[in-house]
Amino acid sequence: MVETVKSNRTEELAEAAFTSQSGIFDELYSGNTIVGYKRKRVRDHVLQYLKPGGSILELNSGTGEDALFFAQNGFKVHATDISTGMQAQLRKKIAMNGKQDKVSTELCSYTHLHELKNKGPYNLIFSNFAGLNCTDELDKVLASFNDLLKPGGMITLVVLPKFCLWEALLVFKGKFRTAFRRFFSSEGSKAHIEGTYFKCWYYNPSYITKRLKDKFDLLGIEGLCTVVPPSYIEGFAEKHPTAYNFLKRNEDWLKSRWPWRVIGDYYIISMRKR
Repeated sequence: MVETVKSNRTEELAEAAFTSQSGIFDELYSGNTIVGYKRKRVRDHVLQYLKPGGSILELNSGTGEDALFFAQNGFKVHATDISTGMQAQLRKKIAMNGKQDKVSTELCSYTHLHELKNKGPYNLIFSNFAGLNCTDELDKVLASFNDLLKPGGMITLVVLPKFCLWEALLVFKGKFRTAFRRFFSSEGSKAHIEGTYFKCWYYNPSYITKRLKDKFDLLGIEGLCTVVPPSYIEGFAEKHPTAYNFLKRNEDWLKSRWPWRVIGDYYIISMRKR
């Protein structure tokens, strides 16, 4: 493992929060049906564009669920994260699954990718489940992508947009703060994990495409948990299996259509380097 650590105060707080949660992270989410649905959607999206045998730079890799999936499907993954706890859990998984030849790790902030020891170049830069929402310097992160990718390489990012239909509907339950938190987040919206508070920011797809348009072409945008409820609506899939399957079918049809692709809990965006 190579260690490269520099961060600002926001990143320090996020690192502390996720390190505190790292030991129980998989236990909290591995049995969640909708989390499983989200992972499959993201992986299917990547696999439609990327052939096995390629190399992946994963940002905010967490405990390595996606790194191991891609390693088991013929990819080499360099998994990075700023959380020491998450990296420790990932290294345990690599050893347990015998994937030391397929997955490498590096403790590094995605705002300091220019300091990566393993610069690739890669076939894919991948960030799942809103890790990139933990910075107000996303422009800086995006600017570093070009030099880390091979010609024709791509990026796939899973990001929280500025509007979520499901959250907006919470106004009818009187949860005004949650319903409107994305609207008033220019200075960062408070989040907390394991008692540690940190800020997150929300970015629409246009923010990303505008900053990468000179060197990248858009491949696709999909809404994620636009029709299917977000995973924090606990037990929905188990309590209402018929409704859940109906919503899944409809999201599959609507995921790439306007406006559904930009009003989910997340969106998946892929772009290819020219």
